[in-house]
Amino acid sequence: MNGHPFDLDLLRAFAAVADCGGFTAAAGRLNSTQSTVSQKVLRLEEQAGHRLLERSHRQVRLTEAGEQLIGYARRMLALDAEARQLLSGASVAATLRLGLPEDFAAGRTTRMLSAFARRHDNVRLEVTSGLSRELRSLYDRSELDIVVVKQRRGSGEAVQRWQENLCWIDSAAHPVLALDPLPLVVFPPRGLYRDDMVAALDASGRRWRVSYTSSSLASIQSAVADGLGISLLPARVVHDRHRVVKPQDGLPMIETMEIGLYYRPEAGALVTRLAEDLSALIGDDSRDEEPSTEMS
Repeated sequence: MNGHPFDLDLLRAFAAVADCGGFTAAAGRLNSTQSTVSQKVLRLEEQAGHRLLERSHRQVRLTEAGEQLIGYARRMLALDAEARQLLSGASVAATLRLGLPEDFAAGRTTRMLSAFARRHDNVRLEVTSGLSRELRSLYDRSELDIVVVKQRRGSGEAVQRWQENLCWIDSAAHPVLALDPLPLVVFPPRGLYRDDMVAALDASGRRWRVSYTSSSLASIQSAVADGLGISLLPARVVHDRHRVVKPQDGLPMIETMEIGLYYRPEAGALVTRLAEDLSALIGDDSRDEEPSTEMS
């Protein structure tokens, strides 16, 4: 690593490749050529003294050093854009970067975010929806200012925590609970609730098989509703095509998960205000989401 400051033009090329997942798409975004973008990344790697990208025919991935640098690169580019806006006489908009699990990124949450944006018209909200482990990783790399994640109880030092109310759900029209082995609709390995489902069924001696796997919440909901299997989901996402499985049906209650809200209090007043609005919303949802035994 030499003592010269990073070149913003090189950082911009690096960030574009990281965002686009390849040099060709990054060149299109930057209105440049693939070779030019590649040369800029090579020059940045020389400045950094580290290889920042792993290149292959199929994909381009960040190295460990690249993951460390990308958050700083984006912040430096954002500050540069704000400085240019200020000097041009334009009003500078603060950017708040929020991460939400898929089942939070709709309905009451989007209405709350819209109201927040109207109250703070100098704020630009950037909302990322995804898997909790990915959101937490982005937050840890300072690429998000505030995140809501699902986690095992007591597993993280969240600013606030709430119990995640889970329930087993079956199809209202095509129930499969009586089948042996019991078909399961699940998220991919390491996905939320999958291990809990399997452990609970094994402990109860119930035979099971995975009948449907998806990383999409909407797909999981539809698969259950259409009779492909049962699943374990938050009470907030149960709808009228589902039937909540009763305790007397023999499936154990699972209370291993919680919702965690993470933000850095020193990030500023706007982050704190958004965190307060999210906290109020999640608190209301947690009180309202005690699962009923039937959905009609």
